[in-house]
Amino acid sequence: MCGIVGYAGDQDALPVLVDGLQRLEYRGYDSAGVCLRTEPLTVHKKAGEVGELVSAVPEASDATSGLGHTRWSTHGEPTDENAHPHLDCDARYGVVHNGIIENYGDLREELEDAGHVFKSETDTEVVPHLLEEADGTLVERLSSVVERLEGSYALACVSADTDGVVVARNDSPLVVGRGDGANYVGSDVTAFVEHTRKVSYLHDGDIARITADGVEVWNHGERVDRDVETVDWDVEAAEKGGYEHYMLKEIHEQPRSLRKTVSERTDETEGEALLEINDDVLARNERVEFVACGTSYHAALYACRLFEEYAELPATAEYASEYDGPHDPTDTLVIAVTQSGETADTLSATRRAGREGAETLAVTNTVGSTAARETDEVVYIRAGPEIGVAATKTFASQVVTLALVAISAGRARDTLPAVEASSLVSDLRRVPGGVQKILDQEDAVEEAAKEYGYDDAFFFVGRRLGVSVALEGALKLKEISYDHAEGFPAGELKHGPLALVTSDTPVLAVLTEGTRPEKTLNNVKEVESREAPVLAVASEGDDEAERLADTVFTVPSLGEMEPLLANVYLQLFAYHVARLKGRPIDKPRNLAKSVTVE
Repeated sequence: MCGIVGYAGDQDALPVLVDGLQRLEYRGYDSAGVCLRTEPLTVHKKAGEVGELVSAVPEASDATSGLGHTRWSTHGEPTDENAHPHLDCDARYGVVHNGIIENYGDLREELEDAGHVFKSETDTEVVPHLLEEADGTLVERLSSVVERLEGSYALACVSADTDGVVVARNDSPLVVGRGDGANYVGSDVTAFVEHTRKVSYLHDGDIARITADGVEVWNHGERVDRDVETVDWDVEAAEKGGYEHYMLKEIHEQPRSLRKTVSERTDETEGEALLEINDDVLARNERVEFVACGTSYHAALYACRLFEEYAELPATAEYASEYDGPHDPTDTLVIAVTQSGETADTLSATRRAGREGAETLAVTNTVGSTAARETDEVVYIRAGPEIGVAATKTFASQVVTLALVAISAGRARDTLPAVEASSLVSDLRRVPGGVQKILDQEDAVEEAAKEYGYDDAFFFVGRRLGVSVALEGALKLKEISYDHAEGFPAGELKHGPLALVTSDTPVLAVLTEGTRPEKTLNNVKEVESREAPVLAVASEGDDEAERLADTVFTVPSLGEMEPLLANVYLQLFAYHVARLKGRPIDKPRNLAKSVTVE
């Protein structure tokens, strides 16, 4: 959730840290701060936006190493005092932290009994006081401190007595950037990608020291080497590129990101999906269980239908936070769907499945992420960086990637004939062009947002593949517009929700191929008889939808991928409703991009 940036080099650390914090704003936060390695340490921190902090710090400093942090409140309200970084009693040790220290209450009581004075309500503040109590170098002190901590954490520390930055990781991501005459650390690559694209991903249990001269890593006291990788995007990919918001930019990036998802991974002639995974894993398991959260869960719901149809595999999607373990670990493939590869609930569910003996597969956007490292197999969605908190292009790339996995499973299990697979691959290859056709209709969606965007509540309905799209459409609208929105199977309307339908509750209906539109049209008639306006997304040439709905958006013919195209209309509708209402679209209240605590 929170954002960390650290710098150790031969230049002024302050502008590097401030720039990193500004690039991390997309993660969601309510306060920000920096700690500069001076004698004693210098801390500036403010509740509110990074801009509040920028107005409070000097233009330059003499410090050549330091830390920055954007906080999303868990322990204590968003105040100046609770903002990170936190110091010990003598301002010798400064700490920033992502995650939750579960035993902080006992540790705080012990430290207060020993005479330490606390200035915040946070769990994090126990760490600098524990560092003060410990002995040895900063690396040795932090090593002894983390042995006493329970919970998840990414910790970054500086000392007035020691050059550089020392960090530790357990169940919360940290990545090191390797530069020339300077090195960096961040909660993700965005924090420092302007300066270097050479990165090393730290593992659980790692403690690393970052100085201007290099990076040293230990795990349980032993020196280890972490691979150096080059990220395949640069700072320009994380900029808005002339769009008003990252979310709109990322909606419009979908044709390009989907081409990357499909490119060089399909053989249309043979009807093959060319993925990096072992086909035997897909062939020998007799059941698939998806674990995911939020938007990723909706992508998994979409994929369930594809796996059942193409591979004849029973498939279920479960909220990762509710997962009780595999149905039968001897023949179940558990697929973790997570954009960041660091989602705490999803990692916990995947680890449980692995411990119980099930084979595991991660579908993620992030090379080197925890999910990618800890599962038996991994497939990357190749969507590129996504900065907006509300996921858009990653949903589309997740669905297409999962469709490729389903095709691979069908071919490996001999349940999907080559001719049918070839047709499916052809449809997938045409998805980017289909999305572009919808983006070209954005003006019409904006007009619909102006007409209906101020109504009381919104219902999103669909059947079969349309259910996941309805759920995702409702989620997007509520995330960024703060309007009440519900998504559910269209058949459920008459089992309760119809009581809420009035002339002020627009119903957005998915009526494309793959959604049993003829049945959903009966539900459309039901809501229209209650005077509710209907906005439909239908297949081209659907005369009945044109006759019944107040507004109709059409998608080109793409078989089972048509509902995915419908989702783009719903993304644009959510965006323009939120924009009309002046919402902070890229940073919706109370939400974070990567949820790294359970």
